[in-house]
Amino acid sequence: QVKVVESGGGLVQAGGSLRLSCTASGLTLGGYTMAWFRQTPGKEREGVSCISRRLGSTYYADSVKGRFTISRDHAKNTLYLQMNSLKPEDTAMYYCAADLALSEYDVCRGARRLMYWGQGTQVTVSS
Repeated sequence: QVKVVESGGGLVQAGGSLRLSCTASGLTLGGYTMAWFRQTPGKEREGVSCISRRLGSTYYADSVKGRFTISRDHAKNTLYLQMNSLKPEDTAMYYCAADLALSEYDVCRGARRLMYWGQGTQVTVSS
């Protein structure tokens, strides 16, 4: 049985940094295209960043480019999202997802029903 778990969220002041982690039992993250999504009440879920399973190609939403970095540690079977220069508009529940799609763009921007999701970790950025 696959279980995806996010951690690392919290309360931070604007301009600060957080690093989110995503671990998965029952699957090897390197064999999946991995994604970070975020959602706030009343808004559509947004694909923040994705990394493809074969080439490690990355996608970033325009709103986070230059501030967020997605990475994988294969030895630890862990996905990360380093978030710097945080803004109040980054406040959201952040979710980790895994899918067998080859394209990071398809996962982050497509309409695919992704295979596995975590329960989310809350990020709150105060002004």
